[in-house]
Amino acid sequence: MKLDQSRAPVFEALKQYRENRIVSFDVPGHKQGKGNPELTEFLGRQCMSVDVNSMKPLDNLCHPVSVIKEAEELMADAFGAKHAFFMVNGTSSAVQAMVMSVCKRGDKIIMPRNVHRSSINALIVCGAVPVYVNPGVNKRLGIPLGMSADSVKRAIELHPDAKAIIVNNPTYYGVCSNLREIVRLAHDAGMKVLVDEAHGTHFYFGDYMPLSAMSVGADMAAVSMHKTGGSLTQSSALLLGEGISEGYVRQIINLTQTTSASYLLMSSLDISRKNLALNGRKIFEWVTELATYGRNEINKLGGLYAEVYDILRDRYDIQIEFGDIGNILAIVSVGDKILNVERLISALYEVKRLYSKDPSGMLDHEYIEPVVMCSPQDAFYSKKRQIPLQDTLGTICAEFVMCYPPGIPILAPGELITKDAIEYITYAKAKGCNLTGAEDINTEKINIMIQ
Repeated sequence: MKLDQSRAPVFEALKQYRENRIVSFDVPGHKQGKGNPELTEFLGRQCMSVDVNSMKPLDNLCHPVSVIKEAEELMADAFGAKHAFFMVNGTSSAVQAMVMSVCKRGDKIIMPRNVHRSSINALIVCGAVPVYVNPGVNKRLGIPLGMSADSVKRAIELHPDAKAIIVNNPTYYGVCSNLREIVRLAHDAGMKVLVDEAHGTHFYFGDYMPLSAMSVGADMAAVSMHKTGGSLTQSSALLLGEGISEGYVRQIINLTQTTSASYLLMSSLDISRKNLALNGRKIFEWVTELATYGRNEINKLGGLYAEVYDILRDRYDIQIEFGDIGNILAIVSVGDKILNVERLISALYEVKRLYSKDPSGMLDHEYIEPVVMCSPQDAFYSKKRQIPLQDTLGTICAEFVMCYPPGIPILAPGELITKDAIEYITYAKAKGCNLTGAEDINTEKINIMIQ
């Protein structure tokens, strides 16, 4: 049965609720904004009037039977999935739900080292053990790549008892792997394929796009609708393929997802899905043209080696997604206009003219080879002590250290602290990168396992 993608059931139910002028004796306590005038003035009465609690006409995200159920069915149809879940704890919770749905304590899971921290957080919770695949590095750009099919094949041969494989589609830097072949290899070995598509919403709307997870038969995919699809921050979708139990995955989601789901987030998912289903191909064709234009113009500049992220923000009022030691990432999406891209190009021309310098002395490696000594869960919950970073060589890390964004660990719990890792952390600190994850907010000391 063909579904009507012009519908938006949650959005429609909220409009009806507002028209009914319900007298509220439930939460939230601001009572459609009347109890918090300053917040209502800031966000608007329309917004506050639909920041409401679950009730019969509005359904319940933990156990949807009406409008949320219909909205999830429309989401699944739009993305070519067997089922879709609305996620209001961000794509991180969707990634964690994927891992926890297929792995338990002691199970192996194959993943690229450049996974988002949410994947390793899931291992801390469920006790699974990572098998890392080196994604390789583009030395010219200084960015990690995707997993090659050959690397995945070798990992499967070495670890035939692994339960699943995680694939970034794409990576934070926009690099895709041979997803179709990886799915084939995994399924032939009896393993599930979990796809982190946090930056891949657009893959589902255009024949010229890279392959999406659902189109090649992946088992599950986490999609950040808010990143490039137009929904509100923290709203995402978890897609299921054939052979995955919808009921069991919902149980896993409900272990950690809020029981007070935001209708602002859910309505934004509903409306954004409708917009993409009806207009997505046209939208992302235009976005692709914008990105291509911007890329071509910026490529004419040549190398940019200053701390470009801070300069753009502080001097030009341009906020980009992130800047690491050797790169900046500017995301172009559904909400961008040609004038925005031209402003970025102009600023970068001026940045190069004013700040360009000799790139010698730049760190020449972005990939730190992890040496896994024990599971992330065992390390994170172990007896530990905090010692100065420079004294940690040869010890086992008991916490995360990463640059955020993008949130890819330099060190994760359970890994041997090597000379390369210490040098990278020291260099990143000197360059002003935002290091997070450690208990010591300044990352001057690291928690290590007590042997």
